[in-house]
Amino acid sequence: MTTKHPTLPDVKSAFERDTIRLRFEDIQPLHLITESARETPKYLQVRSSVREIGLVELPVVARDKDTPGKCLLVDGHMRIEILREMGVTEVDCLVANDDEAFTYNKRVSRLATIQEHFMILKAIDSGVPEETIARTLNVNIGQIRLKKHLLKGICPEAIDMLKDRFVPTNTFIELRKLAAVRQIEAAQLMIAMNKFSINYAKSLVGATSPSQLADTSQPKKLAGLSDAQVALMENESTKLDKEYQLVEKSYGSDHLDLVVASGYLCRLLENARVVRYLAQSFPEILSEFQKMITSAQTPVSSGKRHSH
Repeated sequence: MTTKHPTLPDVKSAFERDTIRLRFEDIQPLHLITESARETPKYLQVRSSVREIGLVELPVVARDKDTPGKCLLVDGHMRIEILREMGVTEVDCLVANDDEAFTYNKRVSRLATIQEHFMILKAIDSGVPEETIARTLNVNIGQIRLKKHLLKGICPEAIDMLKDRFVPTNTFIELRKLAAVRQIEAAQLMIAMNKFSINYAKSLVGATSPSQLADTSQPKKLAGLSDAQVALMENESTKLDKEYQLVEKSYGSDHLDLVVASGYLCRLLENARVVRYLAQSFPEILSEFQKMITSAQTPVSSGKRHSH
């Protein structure tokens, strides 16, 4: 005889116990993979990984309550499309018990740059050759070695702030030129502006006074700029920092307005039937709705970001 612990609530399993094998024609995607999406580094990386080592994660589906035998694809749109390109016609899937809990894949976090760095280090420590990692990630071996030393010279505080962000590898090379305190300021500005490009990082380095550089013994030189222009950039950077602090003070009330405005959309898209209808009839509108909700749910100071 078994007894139930009086203080523990029943926990519903998020997935069915067994996976199922589905034909692609029985899977209803919730958005389309566009031609431009097929040319992105992310898509090419996933394609290389699937071809090199197969599926690391199974696609996730939810049973379509209105059409027996059919399922909604809630996670794995790129993987399904790549398998289709390879001539595959069916695939094993995890089955979510609650389709609303996975509405349009909005709660899935993707691998950020720093997380990828630690993944590469772990793979190398486990004995995986650098060449194999390069083929899997669809990059050359030089990039793997660059990613391996990604955080050299980066202070722990800046690493923590950027750990969940998608930051170009070369941006970290620019950050290394800054002293630790200035690295933290630069990371704050990048997050506030939601800009992590190499050009923006170079502009921050250019607007940094020599005393805040990692190597103060070397004169700062910027191609095409005179000393007077560099000094002007430094003054403008100081003004920008002050303006940012003023904007940060009003951010709370501005963000509250956005949250209230998107509240209705959020409740609307918690309804799986509504999402299904929009995905089938108005996928572009559904995509814009998702962007609005994500903007309202992602605070600048949190350092968290979700994406498909």
